[in-house]
Amino acid sequence: MADKVVLECTVCKQRNYNTFKNKKNTTERLELKKYCKFCKDHTMHKETK
Repeated sequence: MADKVVLECTVCKQRNYNTFKNKKNTTERLELKKYCKFCKDHTMHKETK
């Protein structure tokens, strides 16, 4: 059921995190506030393809 997705920082566009998402329950793209080691700050991370 769960598929692997990659999260990308919206500020510096680096792909920092891998996670899993159930695509049946969550059809829209994930947006999470996570720590970016390149920006050295908590920023919004969006799901990429």
